[in-house]
Amino acid sequence: MRTLVVYYSLEGNTRFIAETIARSINGDILELKPEKDVPSKGFLKFILGGKQAVFKERPKLKNLEKNIEDYDVIFLGSPVWAGTFAPAFNTLFSKMKIENKKVALFGCYGGQSGKIFENFKKYLTKSTVVGEIGFKDPLKNDKELNENRVEKWTKNIVNKLQS
Repeated sequence: MRTLVVYYSLEGNTRFIAETIARSINGDILELKPEKDVPSKGFLKFILGGKQAVFKERPKLKNLEKNIEDYDVIFLGSPVWAGTFAPAFNTLFSKMKIENKKVALFGCYGGQSGKIFENFKKYLTKSTVVGEIGFKDPLKNDKELNENRVEKWTKNIVNKLQS
């Protein structure tokens, strides 16, 4: 069972979760990197990031070096921006179809999880969502506890899929 973890991270929280998932199940990893990203600090990140999310912009991404078709299980992770996933996923969904896959969703947020999972599912109607989990500021709020939560959740999903 080939596994891919696809994520976007601005401040490192989602990267931390994605890398923990990949390490715990020996999966491959694909980071979505816009050619021009919003600032990672300051008020402007909220203005520009929120605008991109609300208007469903599709930032140009650097090389997408993995082919989703080569994998059986896909983990998708994003920070919550304006109640939804980061705009890099709009670009991904416009370029790659995720069909006939087992998909697990994870999100990181400072406030609320919004509708990130519901919005992801709108693009995954031809796949099966096998799990979802949210993390509130995982690097600030007991990093070790969150790492353990990730490992337990990920292994439960893999065990369920293998049985």
